[in-house]
Amino acid sequence: MTLSSSPLQIGPLTVANPVLLAPMSGVTDQPFRRLVKRFGAGLVFSEMIASREMVRAHADTMRMSTACADEFPMAVQLAGNEPEIMAEAARMNVDRGAALVDINMGCPVKKVVKGYAGSALMRDEALAGRIMAAVRAAVPDTIPVTVKMRLGWDTDCLNAPRLAKIAEDSGLAMVTVHGRTRQQMYTGTADWSAIRAIVEAISLPVVGNGDVLSEDDAAELLRQSGAAGVMIGRGCQGRPWFLGQVAHFLATGTRRPDPSLPEQQAVLLEHLDALLEHYGDWKGLRIARKHIAWYTTGLRGGNAFRERINGMDEAAAVRAEIAALYESAAADRRAAA
Repeated sequence: MTLSSSPLQIGPLTVANPVLLAPMSGVTDQPFRRLVKRFGAGLVFSEMIASREMVRAHADTMRMSTACADEFPMAVQLAGNEPEIMAEAARMNVDRGAALVDINMGCPVKKVVKGYAGSALMRDEALAGRIMAAVRAAVPDTIPVTVKMRLGWDTDCLNAPRLAKIAEDSGLAMVTVHGRTRQQMYTGTADWSAIRAIVEAISLPVVGNGDVLSEDDAAELLRQSGAAGVMIGRGCQGRPWFLGQVAHFLATGTRRPDPSLPEQQAVLLEHLDALLEHYGDWKGLRIARKHIAWYTTGLRGGNAFRERINGMDEAAAVRAEIAALYESAAADRRAAA
């Protein structure tokens, strides 16, 4: 049974399948995006980029953006609360090769909300509308502009349908909705059925997000919400192949197995090498620690392994520890067979 084999049309941009990588700060950098894209994601998003810092050309912020042309199609997500600054950051990213610009109106993190950005914009619909209109006007018509939001600030203010209609009237091409309010942060469970109100309010494609940890979750989100696509964040941490598995399931109704242990080890080592090349050894190793922890969750001896590598400053030693852990895991599986 085919669940959803159609490409996702986002304005003039055709995305091969409706499974999208969520923007995640500290996670969806260039090395991770490239892996996820190679395994079959329809579209990948950058980390959330602070527009004002980018306009000021802060080095770390520019690294988050990177040159996007060789990752085409790639989406860049911008955060901020000043229409003119957001517009300028959008122009800069399009010049760097972004195929799509996304506006962050969903981040619930306190330091973002305190700056009246992210989900705080859902409390000021007029400002949200000015930002969307300014960003849309700043980039060519060939570049779609989209927005990511939550259901609302809290259960007393579920205004995502109104904001989605403002987005449509502003010329945006897609709306992504995380099925929680800002006040929920990441607690409880995402309400996929509540996304349907946004789907019914606009004619734009709506993408659902939140708590998709399996192929069945993705199919159920689409069923409950009526959304045109699914965006996956935490579910792909430590398994960059997961979005490709979801896309395959939605298209065919059959499941693509996880990579074998040797294949997973090879992906992890490739990811580690890419992080070292992108950031340099010192910073790259430290960023790699969380990814290594995610990849190795569930392997026997993993806790002690993670404690050891968190104290290591030499890439060769980390690679040796990874090799030993996966050899032990492979031996366990041979013994159990």
